[in-house]
Amino acid sequence: MSEVKKGKKVTILGAGNVGASIAFAMAIKGICSEMLIIDINKPKAKGEAMDIMQGNSFYPACDVRDGDYPDAVDSDLVIITVGIARKPGQTRLDLCKINAKIIASVMPEITKYAPNASYIIVSNPVDVLTYEALKVSNLNPSQVIGSGTVLDSSRLRACLADHANVNAKNVHAYVFGEHGDSSMVPWKLASVCGMPFDDYCQCVKDLGEKDAIVKEVREAGAEVIKCKGATYYAIALSVAQIAEAILRDTKTVLTVSTLQDGSRYEGVTDVCLSLPCVVGAGGVERFITPPLTAEELEALQNSAKALRSVIDAMQEDAE
Repeated sequence: MSEVKKGKKVTILGAGNVGASIAFAMAIKGICSEMLIIDINKPKAKGEAMDIMQGNSFYPACDVRDGDYPDAVDSDLVIITVGIARKPGQTRLDLCKINAKIIASVMPEITKYAPNASYIIVSNPVDVLTYEALKVSNLNPSQVIGSGTVLDSSRLRACLADHANVNAKNVHAYVFGEHGDSSMVPWKLASVCGMPFDDYCQCVKDLGEKDAIVKEVREAGAEVIKCKGATYYAIALSVAQIAEAILRDTKTVLTVSTLQDGSRYEGVTDVCLSLPCVVGAGGVERFITPPLTAEELEALQNSAKALRSVIDAMQEDAE
């Protein structure tokens, strides 16, 4: 008689600051019953698993342990955080090349043991690496999700909430496109306390110039890195939100990075970037395609072009 599976199993590749913070956030939220941490630095993975497990009496029951690829069998979700951080003087393309090779090496290994799992790619540059993960794994595009602009959208809401002096839960706004410099904000979709952004600014309080707000959001991560050397708490919480949508089948709309085929917006094709998706037990279950102004569409198309140029440069270099 086969063993009965008692709950949801999550495997996290990478026990660095981001991977460990994700494991900690997920344990506290109680969204899985089993968590496996894998890292090339085996003592680090063991230490992180032990540290979280020793607080097991303070959070919902979860078996947190370290292991290797074969231990990932029957995982419902795999979270990829492996890769190096960008170093001073290093170009974005150089970072892409190095981390793409790492993704290309780990994906065939993990999918061998967890072919039916959903995958969340967190490693940066996340959009390019989500595309790479799809290319080397042959997984269904609905299975492979980049963390995308879920964090950027949270930063935008936090920024608007701070300007409006309201709770961030009273703000709805999204960042589309690349998780990076070419991202764009569809202001038509932004609302504060149930009012469209522009109406709120006219009737209640001027929240400032849109370009300044976008700049503040884009530079938020860099400012954290400048102050403390790395970002990991907020990204961990955003990934836990995506994981919860999958493991609890919450049908949550999230701006995750997914493969675009041109059917949603003209000129946005053969890249992975962030647009609203309904995320549930099946991974990306369906797309939400809100209307954009001509200016917003152009900004999204430019974001797709920027990402495509990086992918093309990597492919040319490989040849």
